[in-house]
Amino acid sequence: MPPRLHAAPAAGPVPQEVLDDLSRRFAATAADFDRQAVFPQPNFLALHDAGLLGLTVETALGGRGAGLGEALRVLRAVARGEPSTALILFMTYCTFADSSAEPASRAGRWPRHLYERVAREAATEMSLIGTLRVEPELGTPVRGGLPKTVARATPEGWRLSGHKIYSTGSTGLRWFAVWARTDEPTPRVGTFLVRSDSPGIRVEPAWDHLGMRASVSHEVVFEDALTPLDHAVDVRKPAEWAAQAAQKAGGLAAWNALAISTIYGAVAEAARDWLVGYLNQRTPSNLGAPLATLPRVQEKVGEIEALLHTNRILLDTTTRRAESSDPGERPTPVENNLVKYTTTRNAIRAVEIGLELTGNPGLSRHNPLERHYRDVLCSRIHSPQDDTILISAGWSALTRAASPP
Repeated sequence: MPPRLHAAPAAGPVPQEVLDDLSRRFAATAADFDRQAVFPQPNFLALHDAGLLGLTVETALGGRGAGLGEALRVLRAVARGEPSTALILFMTYCTFADSSAEPASRAGRWPRHLYERVAREAATEMSLIGTLRVEPELGTPVRGGLPKTVARATPEGWRLSGHKIYSTGSTGLRWFAVWARTDEPTPRVGTFLVRSDSPGIRVEPAWDHLGMRASVSHEVVFEDALTPLDHAVDVRKPAEWAAQAAQKAGGLAAWNALAISTIYGAVAEAARDWLVGYLNQRTPSNLGAPLATLPRVQEKVGEIEALLHTNRILLDTTTRRAESSDPGERPTPVENNLVKYTTTRNAIRAVEIGLELTGNPGLSRHNPLERHYRDVLCSRIHSPQDDTILISAGWSALTRAASPP
C-alpha cells in the first residue's frame, strides 16, 4: 500500500460510537468483498484514518499502546462488520502487542531499530504485517517438523526460497514474517522479515475458499528473495522453540486463542442480529403474526442467546486473567485453547440454529446468514485444531491425576 499518513491517535479506549460506525460501514460492503474475494482495502483505509492500525503499538512510536482487552474489543467490532478484515488486522495487532509477560518478547528479540521502524509504519502509515508459516509439504508448523523454506546467508543478505500457502492478507501486506530454516549444517528455525515488494516474490491467486474469502489467503512463492541480514528477527535452534512452547503461560500465548474466539464469536453475533430482525418482520399469511411470536422460535433463539452468553463470559473472564499482573493468575495454554474450542463450536451451532429456523431464506445469497455460516465454519481450520486441543487437555488432566499429591 502507498504511504498514507495521519495524525497521532488519541490515548485511551476507542469511543464506542467509532466502533459502531465501522461495524455498519464494513457490513454494508461485506457481501461485495465476499463475492469478489479481494483484499478489503477500503476497510483498512477507514481503520487507518481512525488511527486503529497501530492500536497495540506503544505510544512512544505513535500508537495507542492498547492491551489485549482493548484489541479484542476493536476486533469484535470489525468482525461484526467484515471478519476477514479482522483476521488480517489481528496479525498486526499481535505483532506489536504488549508482551511484558513474555520472557523474550518480539520487541526484545528483534533489532531495536528495525522493530521501531516497522512499528512506526504500522502506527502512522498504511502498513500491515502478516505471518507466513504453512507450507504444502509441512502443513501447519504447530504439528511439528522443519519448514522447507530455506534462508541462505550471503554477503548481501539472506536469500529466501520456498512456498507458503494460506498466507492471510497476502496482497495487502507490506511485511511478510516468514517462518523458515537456515541452510547451516545444524539448521536454525525462525522468523525472517521480508518486504512484500522485494524482487523474487510472487503471489499465486490460489485462495478460492468457502468462507473468509476476503482474507485473500493466497500462496506466496519466494525465489532467492533478498532481505538484510538483521531481518532474521527471531531465529533459534528447534530445541529452543520447543522449550519456549512448553513454558508459555500468559501474555502472547493468549492472543491467538482469544482473538480467534472473538472474531468468530462476532460472526455469530452478526448472524443473530440479522436473524432476530428477520423473525420479527416475517409474517406468514397462515399465521397472521410474526414468526417471533411462536414459542418454538422463541425457544431456539433462547438457545442461541445461551451459546453467545457463554462465549461472552468465557472471553471476558479469560481476558481479565490474561491481563493480570499476577503470573499465577494467567490462564495456561490448555485453558486458552479450551476457550477457543468451546467458543468456536458455540458460534457454529448458533448460526446453524438460525439456518434451521429460516429455511430457504437463510440459505439465499440475498441474505447475509449463509455468508455468516460459511465464515463461521472457518473457525475450525485455525491452529491448534480441535483434536490437538482435546488431546492436550486430556493429557494434562490425566497427568495431574497420576501425580502424587
